[in-house]
Amino acid sequence: QVQLVESGGGLVQAGGSLRLSCAASGRTFSTYAMGWFRRAPGKERDFVAAINWNSSTYYADSVKGRFTISRDNAKNTGYLQMNSLKPEDTAIYYCAADRTYTSRRYVPTTLAEFGSWGLGTQVTVSS
Repeated sequence: QVQLVESGGGLVQAGGSLRLSCAASGRTFSTYAMGWFRRAPGKERDFVAAINWNSSTYYADSVKGRFTISRDNAKNTGYLQMNSLKPEDTAIYYCAADRTYTSRRYVPTTLAEFGSWGLGTQVTVSS
């Protein structure tokens, strides 16, 4: 598995934007699916977005149209561009990765499908 380090979190006003980055170790990042999850205060860790090795993507309904997941395999880095942020987006955001899934179309979206996790980065959206 890979080691993952998130960055880019911070404090932003409602309506603002942030871009999270997820730096991965190792030489085979291009074969991994990558996902973003978040845990709001007092809640469970929930799925946000994911991208497979073939760059197929999937989003939670709550962020569709506002967040964009992408990857740069040359830099071993994944990204989550977050626009039109809302106070309810406040959470710790975690990057996850796994290389189990080889289908061109399948995008893993559950916690159990990802074997590598970062430590998280805090995103706070003020109203």
